[in-house]
Order: sequence, then C-alpha cells, then structure tokens
Amino acid sequence: MADGRTNLLNLERVSKAFGVRPLLADVSLGVGAGERIGVVGRNGDGKTTLLNVMTGLEEPDEGRVSRQRGLLVGYLRQGDDLVDTHTVREAVLGGREDHEWAADARTREVVEVLLAGVSLDRAIAGLSGGERRRCSLAALLLDDHDLVVLDEPTNHLDVEAVAWLADHLTRRTSALVVVTHDRWFLDEVSQWTWEVHDGAVDVYEGGYASYVLAQAERQRQAAATEVRRRNLVRKELAWLRRGPPARTSKPKFRIDAANQLIEDVPEPRNRFELQRFATQRLGKDVIDLEDVDLRRGERVLLSHATWRLGPGDRVGLVGVNGAGKTSVLNLVAGELTPSAGRVRQGRTVALAHLTQQLDDLDPTGRVLETVESIRRVTRTADGEITATSMLERFGFTGDRLTARIGDLSGGERRRFQLLRLLLTEPNVLLLDEPTNDLDIETLTVLEDFLDGWPGTLVVVSHDRYFLERTVDSVWALLDDGKVSMLPRGVEEYLERRRAALAVEDRALAAEAAPEAAKASRGSAEEREARKALARIDRQLERVAAREAELNAAVVAAGQDYERLTVLGAQLQEVAAERDTLELEWLDAAEVLE
Repeated sequence: MADGRTNLLNLERVSKAFGVRPLLADVSLGVGAGERIGVVGRNGDGKTTLLNVMTGLEEPDEGRVSRQRGLLVGYLRQGDDLVDTHTVREAVLGGREDHEWAADARTREVVEVLLAGVSLDRAIAGLSGGERRRCSLAALLLDDHDLVVLDEPTNHLDVEAVAWLADHLTRRTSALVVVTHDRWFLDEVSQWTWEVHDGAVDVYEGGYASYVLAQAERQRQAAATEVRRRNLVRKELAWLRRGPPARTSKPKFRIDAANQLIEDVPEPRNRFELQRFATQRLGKDVIDLEDVDLRRGERVLLSHATWRLGPGDRVGLVGVNGAGKTSVLNLVAGELTPSAGRVRQGRTVALAHLTQQLDDLDPTGRVLETVESIRRVTRTADGEITATSMLERFGFTGDRLTARIGDLSGGERRRFQLLRLLLTEPNVLLLDEPTNDLDIETLTVLEDFLDGWPGTLVVVSHDRYFLERTVDSVWALLDDGKVSMLPRGVEEYLERRRAALAVEDRALAAEAAPEAAKASRGSAEEREARKALARIDRQLERVAAREAELNAAVVAAGQDYERLTVLGAQLQEVAAERDTLELEWLDAAEVLE
C-alpha cells in the first residue's frame, strides 16, 4: 500500500483473542481512500473478527483503531439487522414509492438485480435466508459510504448477480474491504489481498492470482517442508497460467517467475485418462433425461428436454436463482419424478448427491469414528487413500478428529459432509453449491481431489472460479424449458443474459413510448428510423435462428472436439453480429424517443 497516504482507518498493534486462542496478534494495517482489499484465510482464523474490530463492533484487547473524523462505514455482516415487521420497501428503500426510487438509475439497477423476484411489499418476516441477505446487501449499496466492509457478499447470489456486484463495486469511489471465498470475485475487485493466519495478517499486492504466485514464491525461497501444500499451490498456479487468456493479463507479477514455478507441473487433470477409467467403472450409459417435462407449481422448468450424461462427463449447470437448477439435480438423482418423459439411469451407477442441507449429520457422532464406519480406505485414480489421510486433507487434525459432529462449525460440518460422501466411492457425483461455507484452502483441496476423481460430475455453483477449475463443459437453464450447452462457458451465459435483458428493455420501452412520439411521425428522419428498426428486427430474428441452429449442432457434435471448435468460432461470429445489430437498434430507437 502506498506510503505517505492518509488512511481512512488504521489498526495500530492490535491484538484480539478468543478464549486462549489469539486471532490477531500485534497487527498494524491501514485502509486508504478508494482502495479495494480482499481478505482470505481459513475458517476460524479471524477474518470476521478482523472486520468486527475495524468497524468498531468489537474492541481490541490491545492496541488501538483510529478512524478519520466523520468516516461513514457500511458493514454487511453474516447476520442481519432487518426488522421483521418492516416490508422490503421500508427496509431497503426507506418506504419510497415506485415512481420515486425508479427515477434514480443507480437505485433502479440495484433493485432490479438484487431484489429480482422479491415483492417490495412483502414482510421481512416471510423472506428466506437468501432473500434477507440480498435485502441487506441492497440497502447497504444504496447508501453513501466512505468505506464499505462486506463479509461473504456473494452468498445466495447467482453467477450473473456476482458478475454485476463485482462491476458495481469497481465503479464505486468508496474504499472496500471484502471477505469472500469466491476467487474469481477476488480477482475482479481486489487491488490488495490480506491473508489472515496464525494471528498475523500478511499483505499482498493484487487479487487472488497475484496472492497465489506470491505465496508459492515465498514458499520456494524458504524451501518449505510442507511438500503437499506447496504442490497444491503450484498446481493452482499452473491452472491460472494455463486458464482463460483474460485471467493471465490481470495479475501484476513477473511472467518469467510464474513460468519457472510451473514448468514441471502437469495439467490439473488428464481428462481422457479419467474418461477411460470412468467408462470402465460405469459403462457407456450413465443418466439420460429423455423428452422430460418438469413443473414447480404453475411454472414450467423443463419442456420436452433431453439431456445425456456420459461416463467421465464433468458438467457445470448455471442459471438465475429460481431457474430450477436444484430441481434438475433432484431429477437426475431420482429424487423428483418428471411430469412427463423419463429419466434412465445406468445399471452400474452409484450416485451421491451433496445437497445444500446440513441436517443429515448425526450430531452425537465423532468425526473419526463416523468416517471409519463408512470406509477405512478409499480408491482414486491415483491410488488408495486412508480415511485418516482424507480427514487430514480436509483439515481435520488433532482434537478435531475426536470432536462431536454437533460441535463442528458450519464450515467444518460442510467439509465433513462432503468428505463422508466421497468416501462412499460414488461413480456419479452431484454437487449443489459445494463451495458454501468453505474457505479457499479447503476449496483448493477439494479441487485437487476432484482432479483425480474418475466418474461423472455435475456441479451447480455460483462460484465461477470453482466451475472453471473443475468442469469441462457448462450447461444453462435459460428459461426456455431446455438444458443448453454453452461452448464458451460462463462468459457466454452472461452474454446471453445481457442480450435477453436488452430485448426485454426494448419491449418495455416500446410499450411505454409516449403518445407524443406518435404525433411526430411526419419527419423524414423518423421515417428512416422506423424503417431501420423494422429491418434490424428482421435481422435479429435471423441471427437468433442461426444461433439456435448452431447450438443444436453443438449438442449433436457430442465428443467431436474439432467440430466443436469450428462451431464455437461460428457462435462467436454470430454473437458479434448480434451485438452490432443491437447497437444499431438503440441508435435508431433514440431518434424516436
């Protein structure tokens, strides 16, 4: 952080303990105006305590916290201060009517993204935990603050909302301190990274990618003895360097150093070897959804949908909140029956389903005893691993091995639930928001384990980094009753969503066009504009039809990767043509306003 600057907030030799355990020990830090800082660390190492001390919710045991006079701080905690008797309108908008708040572009944007599907006149008491969370975040973002402090803001947000939030925060002028396990989000918003560990806070310049490199370089220079931990970091770095081109241009570190660190590191996984192994275990038929209809109440989630999961497929499933991702997983798992059509499951399928619930754990059981009662040794593509080694991998060491399950934290229970599932040796694994409550170190361990896991994998997650890291293809629920493959992954999904919203906006604008605009149809310029709109609408219909043809061809291409490459390039050309036409449409529409 820059020397000689004026900080909004300073921690000077701050110490804070929980019982006999020191969480912060002699920590000195500062937050400057406009700086954006990401905070990482293992669960329980003191990230939330650091935020509480910074914001004044907790006093330090030693040292002092100084804040600039008149500093306005907004803090999104993991709990909320919403009043149950208030409506959403009162809690978020101060009771303002629609015509008042909708006139402000910033307010309208926040409400449309974060409160989509939530009636403003609903009582807070009737909201789900995710809806309450989004209300708290919306209320905070609509206030003006010098410093915004966010504790896990991406929880309960879908991929699209996470991308919007990252863009929104980078456009704000306020300083930002954010705790999150979402590594893509960290890379997008963070100029600095603070790592909380063992009572200390280490400072790194840049986002998550820079932090991984600096950590690996520090370990290399110190000749670290934790060989396994170092290899995990190097493997993660290898994926970062070999990943999407956009990712490699952001971090401000030396490219030569990165290449030297990973020159002997293999790819995170051998896709074709794992598929071969999976075919041996599963055969050719895994799970097929054939001409399926699925309804939830009055809403149609799937209509005549066909989706085939083969041996070794590693699939990510995305869609807005409420699109039906969890319902589709339940359908694949056989826990839901389709309204029409059928779900076929291969004879050799051994399926395991990680849900978002934690109530399937016996609180009286002990960690090690429960694990060993399932299996003492489990097999992976890399060989056999003992239950104790698996527990160590997932952070259960020392007294945590004999702890009661009911005494585990939320993050520990999630880790244990996942570990227990993996030990049953499934060959089909369904993961519904597996990153919830997991810290970055545990996520890295999980990704490493999945690299060598031979089977069919389906992941629903809002964590874009985790999806890009663990799956080979991305499919989406786009509110058309189908499960659509996206050759370019999450980026293509976001592009399609933006295009769909632009079409909706055009339709709304056309409906709301004032009568006065109709009265001025006589001018030559307006006649030309109307002709242009009609022409562009026809061209957009043609482009949409071509895009649908190409998407159907992608599905038909199956595992023909050369064909998929050609189709992907054609889809990019179509998307570029659509973007150009939409800009022309907007230019013509402005003439008629």
